[in-house]
Amino acid sequence: PGEPGETAAFARRIDPAREPGLSPEQRRLMAQVEYAQRQRALQRRLRGRNVLLALGIGAVTFGIYGYTFYSVSQERFLDELEQEAEAARARA
Repeated sequence: PGEPGETAAFARRIDPAREPGLSPEQRRLMAQVEYAQRQRALQRRLRGRNVLLALGIGAVTFGIYGYTFYSVSQERFLDELEQEAEAARARA
């Protein structure tokens, strides 16, 4: 570990198929652990994507909701109907 670029023995990556002295049970266990680590990494990545998707869907939903309230508040047709009804009552 004294020279740059040299890896310490505890951090050295090994290939289970080529490593002498490993029993088949140890190789199988190493394969299981590697598979579990890959699955956890995949779940973490998918969780991040799901959060982004949920935020996007929520933003679109609130945008539609807000636009609906805005457009309904701009409509004045009920005011016009009430004015016509009052004018009709005044004439009668």
